[in-house]
Amino acid sequence: MRAAAFSELSGPDGVELVDRPDPDPGRGEAVVDVEACSINRHDLWILEGDSAMVDADDLPFVSGLDVAGVVRDVGEGVTGVAPGDRVLLCPNRTCGTCRFCREGPENLCENFSLYHGGLAEAATVTADRLIALPESVDAVAAAALPTAYLTAHHMLRRAEVGPGDLVFVPGATGGVGVAAVQLAEVVGARTVGTSSSASKLDRLADLGLDHAIEGTDPDDLREAVAAVGAPDAVINHLGGPYTDLGLDVMRRGGRMVVCGRTAGGRSEIDIADLFLGHKRVVGSTMGTQPELASLVELVADGDLSPAVDATYPLADTGDAFRAMRDRESVGKLVVTAAD
Repeated sequence: MRAAAFSELSGPDGVELVDRPDPDPGRGEAVVDVEACSINRHDLWILEGDSAMVDADDLPFVSGLDVAGVVRDVGEGVTGVAPGDRVLLCPNRTCGTCRFCREGPENLCENFSLYHGGLAEAATVTADRLIALPESVDAVAAAALPTAYLTAHHMLRRAEVGPGDLVFVPGATGGVGVAAVQLAEVVGARTVGTSSSASKLDRLADLGLDHAIEGTDPDDLREAVAAVGAPDAVINHLGGPYTDLGLDVMRRGGRMVVCGRTAGGRSEIDIADLFLGHKRVVGSTMGTQPELASLVELVADGDLSPAVDATYPLADTGDAFRAMRDRESVGKLVVTAAD
């Protein structure tokens, strides 16, 4: 089989198409013929050498979390899926024994990690992490869901977003940002989003964004958001200076949920404003498998249409990462096994 492997941790030029032996499933595993696998900032960080998870000793490395396809074969002890089933992988990896695995939610697992291996024609996965795909949900749409949409969905839940709430999404044209805008609309909330690109904001307006603000300077954005209103919640996948910005603009008792560090791994905040304003800052990573199953149901019911900016054949995986690096897209970039 072919795989798009990271042969060097040097950015998109480090992606190489390689041949690997066809996989066989072990006990509790399934082999999935991959039809689509979306890429994420997480993959790009690995490819650029900016992840503690992978180093030169792990090369060549096949990344790819968000696998959708058809079960080819199953190993011993597998009862939940069978060859021919259309499936989506929940990429969560948990130990199953810590108190958080026992009590939930599973994404608090003390040994939480993520699946890698989907940027290939076939992937060996833990079978009980597979979710059935209805015929009405195509593989490309499904592959958009596991990381970006699951993360945004869990963040909105942790921020207790409900009908009528105003949600601030800095960097709204990124994968998690787009997902947050769409999912906020599903629950009846209003959104205010930012981007450096007016054309991207125009595209996001078609996906449900209520208030668009062009710009990246936190001081300018502070005034522009305040002119719209005081947000009830902030969905922050950027980190860095946007954490202080979010705290400044949100209302008393507001909730900020943080999931990323694209704009910086450190944030300075006004502690007095935090406690005097009864504001909350909450960390969040991914979501749970039942939450991902509920997103599949939203797509099947026609209540959510994941935004896919472009698809790339497996041989052009490097180009997909270039588009992500250069911030050319609005929505997900998906690699397909087809040429």
